[in-house]
Amino acid sequence: MINHTLKRRLESVVLPYVQMPAQYVGGERNIVVKNHDEVTGRLAIGFPDAYTIGMSHHGLQVLYSLINRRDDWCAERVFTPWPDMEAKLREYDLPLYTLETFTPLSEFDVVGLSLQYEISSPNVLTMIDLGGIPLEAEDRTMADPLLLAGGPCCQNPEPMADYFDVMVTGDGEPALPVICDAWLKLRQEARLPDGSYTPGEAGRREREDALAKIAAEFEFAYVPRFYTPEYVDGRVSANPRNRDDVPETIAPSVISDLDGIPLPTAPIVPYVKCVHDRIAIEIMRGCPHLCRFCQSTVIKRPLRIREVDTIVDAALESYRNTGYNEISVLSLSSSDYPHFEPLIRRLHEVFRPLGVNITVPSLRVNDQLRSLPELIGSDRRRSLTLAPEVARDDMREQIRKKIKNSDLIEGCRAAFQNGFESVKLYFMCGLPGERQVDLDGIVDLAEAIATVGKEVNGRNARVTASVSNFVPKAHTPYQWNGMQSREYFAWAHKYLYSRRTIRSVNIKCHDIETSLLEGVLSRGDRRTGKAIRLAWERGARMDGWTEHLDPERWWTAIEDAGLDVQNLLHDKYELMDKLPWDHVNVKFGRTYLEKEQTRATIQLADMAAAI
Repeated sequence: MINHTLKRRLESVVLPYVQMPAQYVGGERNIVVKNHDEVTGRLAIGFPDAYTIGMSHHGLQVLYSLINRRDDWCAERVFTPWPDMEAKLREYDLPLYTLETFTPLSEFDVVGLSLQYEISSPNVLTMIDLGGIPLEAEDRTMADPLLLAGGPCCQNPEPMADYFDVMVTGDGEPALPVICDAWLKLRQEARLPDGSYTPGEAGRREREDALAKIAAEFEFAYVPRFYTPEYVDGRVSANPRNRDDVPETIAPSVISDLDGIPLPTAPIVPYVKCVHDRIAIEIMRGCPHLCRFCQSTVIKRPLRIREVDTIVDAALESYRNTGYNEISVLSLSSSDYPHFEPLIRRLHEVFRPLGVNITVPSLRVNDQLRSLPELIGSDRRRSLTLAPEVARDDMREQIRKKIKNSDLIEGCRAAFQNGFESVKLYFMCGLPGERQVDLDGIVDLAEAIATVGKEVNGRNARVTASVSNFVPKAHTPYQWNGMQSREYFAWAHKYLYSRRTIRSVNIKCHDIETSLLEGVLSRGDRRTGKAIRLAWERGARMDGWTEHLDPERWWTAIEDAGLDVQNLLHDKYELMDKLPWDHVNVKFGRTYLEKEQTRATIQLADMAAAI
């Protein structure tokens, strides 16, 4: 059931005048188009970024496939349009629509958005507004779709709380279908005899009561309107519920049997080049390690795996359905998959005769790294990517990433011996207790690896040290720490550049303003939502793309919203302080995080005394 009227209008007055129109027309291989008259529920799955980013996100393909396996629901895709497309839609008063049937977002039962990156928050408002849905959750009635959010940014749901009806933490596969079914039932019960819904204040109250039933039924469904933050001295002091029939705290949604969740074996093949043009197969969810800086290891617990046969069979079926010549195995730490070696050997055995490359993007640095290059090498793979995070053993003990430089260097030696030509290393600066010697270590380690390349191949290897600015994230042991200042990061970056002596070593530091804004948006409370809206109203669009980000627009919006950046971002919390996200629970919970933060504080004191 394609909306041909809207499609023809787009083809005549919009698509000829925007860049890369193929991203707005749908019709790709393996899409699922259903007749809306033959299903009972309609879901729009949205990704608040460009098509080329969203179509590279494995989670979108998983949920799209999951819902479309059902006969009674359809799932369709929508992405944030680029500013030129947005301008044309507004010029001709046309709505944002899904790619499968050109249906406006306002006509769906549920609109689910995946919140992956804080800086993309204004894109959410663009999609809601262009979709013809009231921006503020409290202004909607049962005539409007349910606005549902998931993804890592929901670990602190407060900055976007005003704009969503329900926010979910944890795994999306068990949560999305049951919430969709429950909301559809509530909408059907609220429908008036003529097919319409109660308007005005009565309609808004009716929607609030329906949302209360969702919150009461599902422990992982956070409905922000039922929690009212309280503040003392500029910080959250409590976040109590404002009605008794909703839970005090929110639990994560968890899959117990990952192997039992079908993988998407007919992923959509875009017409345009995307960030990742390949088959992605998730082999494991969670991580066996407990790094103190890492939010993903906390929110993806417990550790769950897929069986080798499940992975290989899904990869082969995906290849037959797409023709891609590259398969990427996904997890937080792929080489920690318990059957890693037999899996990779099986994949090579099946796919090398077909000319298909196998990539492993997330390798752990340990003694196993010395043998991995031979296992994962290929004719097309010439660069090895590793994440040592820090460069000194005592700081690694502090962050609980127990790796050794000797393993890292010998693993790179083996890579160069097996045809690899370059190495990319991921580091952080600004960690709690960071010292100048830790910065020295980043450059020293990168140059030591470049020298190993010369020992093997007669010339210094190309080594890139990519240095990110540490942001203390919610639900990590470091969540009580403040973020380093703009001045510190500027000094640290300059110092790193100054110490480089080998030309083949490249130091790339992340943009400071982007990192600071990420800190504000990831650590903020509900008042941060006003700053997001002000930035959006003043033109913030696609700010995850460097060429579109205007930091000054953001800092002005943050100031005009009355936020104290020093208090919110840079000042530490005491261990017993209330945090803006405390009402959202994670596996192990706050007690574990408190113990880890206490241990980290003691270790930092010992490190400082040892200098």
